[in-house]
Amino acid sequence: MITVIPDISLVYQMINFLVLLFVLNLVLYKPIRNVLLERKAKIEGMQNGAEKAQSDLVAGEDAYNSGLKQARSKGLKSKEAFIEEASKEEKEIIDRINKKAQANLADIKKQVAQETEQARKALEAEVDGYAKAIGEKILGRAC
Repeated sequence: MITVIPDISLVYQMINFLVLLFVLNLVLYKPIRNVLLERKAKIEGMQNGAEKAQSDLVAGEDAYNSGLKQARSKGLKSKEAFIEEASKEEKEIIDRINKKAQANLADIKKQVAQETEQARKALEAEVDGYAKAIGEKILGRAC
């Protein structure tokens, strides 16, 4: 069997190992750990930015929807007000037209009554002449 006898080379090997470990830590491991930490911070920043953008989007959608609802309700109220105003104006116009038509109808009735009376008077004056003419035609001789 092989037996190991510790001597001064073991101490040198241990010192060599510790120096190598220290140098590798300075040259290789720390920069890699720094890069990994920077990448982790960058990813967390991007995630925070994405979450913030998502929350801003949701808030914007909520604001848009509430604004849209308010605008629709305001538009509906305006529409109802316009319809009500238009119906009032329509009633006023119809009332004016009806009053004018009533006045025109009364004038026409008066005019027709006057013309009828004039025609009656004119016909009454000519009734004797027409009766005489009809009698002559029926009897066939002059009266």
